[in-house]
Amino acid sequence: MKLTVVGGGSTYTPELIDGFARLRDTLPVAELVLVDPAAERLELVGGLARRIFAKQRHPGRIVTTADLDAGVAGADAVLLQLRVGGQAARQQDETWPLECGCVGQETTGAGGLAKALRTVPVVLDIAERVRRTNPDAWIIDFTNPVGIVTRALLQAGHRAVGLCNVAIGLQRKFAALLGTAPQDLHLDHVGLNHLTWETGVRLGGPEGEDVLPQLLARHGATVAADLRLPRPLLDRLGVVPSYYLRYYYAHDAVVRELRTKPSRAAEVAAMERQLLEMYGDPALDEKPALLAKRGGAYYSEAAVDLAAALLGGAGSPYQVVNTHNRGTLPFLPDDAVIEVQAAVGPKGPVPLPVPPLDPLYAGLVANVTAYEELALRAALHGGRERVFAALLAHPLIGQYAYADDLTDRLIAHNREHLAWA
Repeated sequence: MKLTVVGGGSTYTPELIDGFARLRDTLPVAELVLVDPAAERLELVGGLARRIFAKQRHPGRIVTTADLDAGVAGADAVLLQLRVGGQAARQQDETWPLECGCVGQETTGAGGLAKALRTVPVVLDIAERVRRTNPDAWIIDFTNPVGIVTRALLQAGHRAVGLCNVAIGLQRKFAALLGTAPQDLHLDHVGLNHLTWETGVRLGGPEGEDVLPQLLARHGATVAADLRLPRPLLDRLGVVPSYYLRYYYAHDAVVRELRTKPSRAAEVAAMERQLLEMYGDPALDEKPALLAKRGGAYYSEAAVDLAAALLGGAGSPYQVVNTHNRGTLPFLPDDAVIEVQAAVGPKGPVPLPVPPLDPLYAGLVANVTAYEELALRAALHGGRERVFAALLAHPLIGQYAYADDLTDRLIAHNREHLAWA
């Protein structure tokens, strides 16, 4: 089996490599190709990747290359984990929206739109090149904003599934609190990428006992603290929102907070410099503890599980993925991309049935889905008015004066990445 990671020079990659090494019975990889145009980073990451495989006695071969076409040729699956513009662009995404009193964040709001505009054309070009060399390959997208990027891939007819680590992270936290094995917990996870709620936590599978009420009663304070939301809010909702819901439920408080501390981009950039220095140490043969602070926890386990299921291996039968709605949430278009539990196999994911979603959540899901459709139009076709329409539709923006101002700022900060600008 051959797997290719586009963006293989990312500091995330050793997390992924560690998962491939540990879980080789689930996903037996014979050749792993890391593709990245950043030669110096790729050399450091590739060297550590080979040492991790060697330490864990993985028989697979690791290849590094800047040649995308060669890297994806013959691949059974291609994982996308790229960041167009790097941490410098992320720094901008997290900064200029705050000047208008809006959340500055790399996956939602105006910053998230900027990232989508930079990313979608690049990802579609990569996907077309994958299709030319191997039309049967699966594309697993971990590149943010996952929902919009996955919708672009599916709309263009690619064999694509979107992946996020929010659900697996919550599953692991809930299992630790309840004293059970993570694989014994099934989450009733519903919504859009970075806009989800756990409406049930079931023991044993989709039909198992829902222990969410007990979880909240016994450990609600801990869960709330992790989400940085008030415990009474969780009690009133009776569900567990993704931590990204904090940008909606506490928008103004988050803006005040972001204005008074260094950006997450600055923190990550400093961390990446440390990590790359560590990766250059020839004695290092395991992922360093610092990597856990970088983000993307459990990404490797989710990626291995998904790839194994898609390629006919030993992956879990039910997994949280981003895929076409196809009537799962009846108030959304069939071609909307939702994030839910699905049965995953070689033919792709099939969403499990979802009980009717309370209007408190359905209204926000419908609103953000409309924004994502407009965002994709802007990413595919460009133009100031399309950018303005997407920003006007976003529930974190909404006012025309803000949308106008943010449109100009977005274009000014991203002109080098926008062919139409």
